[in-house]
Order: sequence, then C-alpha cells, then structure tokens
Amino acid sequence: MVNETTTPVVFRDLGLMDYGEAWAYQEERFNALVSFKRHPDGKERPGQYLLFCEHPHVYTLGKSGDENNLLIRKDFLKKIGATYYKTNRGGDITYHGPGQIVGYPIVDLEWLGVGLKQYITLLEDSIIELLENYGITATQLQGATGVWLEADHPVKARKICAIGVRSGRHVTMHGFALNVNTNLEYFTYINPCGFETRGVTSMEKELGRAPDFERIKLELREILLKRLLSGNSLPSDD
Repeated sequence: MVNETTTPVVFRDLGLMDYGEAWAYQEERFNALVSFKRHPDGKERPGQYLLFCEHPHVYTLGKSGDENNLLIRKDFLKKIGATYYKTNRGGDITYHGPGQIVGYPIVDLEWLGVGLKQYITLLEDSIIELLENYGITATQLQGATGVWLEADHPVKARKICAIGVRSGRHVTMHGFALNVNTNLEYFTYINPCGFETRGVTSMEKELGRAPDFERIKLELREILLKRLLSGNSLPSDD
C-alpha cells in the first residue's frame, strides 16, 4: 500500500498488484459490506473503499463477454508476459497494464443515494473532468460505457477509459481503467470491450508527452472522492 486517506470512503493506493490478488482483496471487502447489509443487527458497519492500483499485463473478460474477442491463442500470452482472467464484472474484454490507473470503488449505492446507471455516469464524469484539466475533450458514447474521444466520429472514435462494474445488494466492485502512459500495443491483441472498429488511446498519445502519473492519481483521487461524498454527511466509518 502506497498511501491511505480516511474519509467516509477510505482511499488506498495499492501500487503494482497482481490482478488475481487485487480481485481477492476486493472480494473480501465487497462480501463484508454485502453481509452487513443482509444482516446489520449488532454489527459494526464495514468500511467503503476507493482502491487504486496498477496491474502487470493482463486481459480480463466480463461475465457476458465473448471469448473470441481475445485475438491470440492462450499460449501466446506467455510470450508477451500477460495473463488472462474470466471475471464476474460487466462488460467484455479489456487490457490492464503498467501506466494505467485502475480504480476499484467498493461503495454502497444506497448510502450514496444513486442507482447503478447514475454511478457509472459518476465514474465517467470524473474521468472527463480530469481529462479537461489536461486539455483533452472527452465524452460518453451512447450505448456504451467508458470515456471516449471524438465519440461520434465513425473512424476517429477512440476509448481512453474502460468501465466494468459488478453490483450486489447495491454494493459495487471492479470499476475503471484509465490509460495514462499505457503501452497501447497490448490492445491490438483484443477487440477492446468487444468493439472491432473502435480505437484505443492514452493521455500520453493525446498529449504527445508522458504526463506525471503520480500527479494524475492524486488529482483523480480528489475528483472521485468529492463526487462520491457529494451531499453525504454520514460520519467516517474508519
């Protein structure tokens, strides 16, 4: 763990972490909050979390995704130093790797006072706000989650942030992946998020330079926590 900020939503930067390890870390906290919501009597309310991390090269497939969107044979994964997981999140296939901010909010949507669709929009709007600070104009794409550049252009549309969420008892896990200084070559081995004709980009590619990764994490943390805590006056759980 790199650092921690304590609010009603606890922020933790987990640094570089294996995908399977991060998944288990999420599941433990997700299950604790779901269990509390099922049987709250006499129990202390578990914490809610905003987790940041990076992953070594890995491809993950959502529960309703098409495995054919992995365009390489699994024995080729070893050659490129990548692993592969079928997950329980929404969405199709995506890539995680160094230079990408992966965010896993584990929060109670009822506590936030929003529905799942509103929550996903909250994540998208947070990324859009961050990108605006760097002069990058981004939007949502109708009918698809995530954050896009030139979303309505049939050729130039490209995704800069993927989103895939799991929700149970109105508790969330999994989340988003923002390409900052990401090696985009790894996306050529998949149909990202199931799209065969949409491109992928990064902040580095759009800016023509590698931005300060740690600074971006700090800025995004502040934006997300502000939006997650907006209008909520409950005392800290931690």
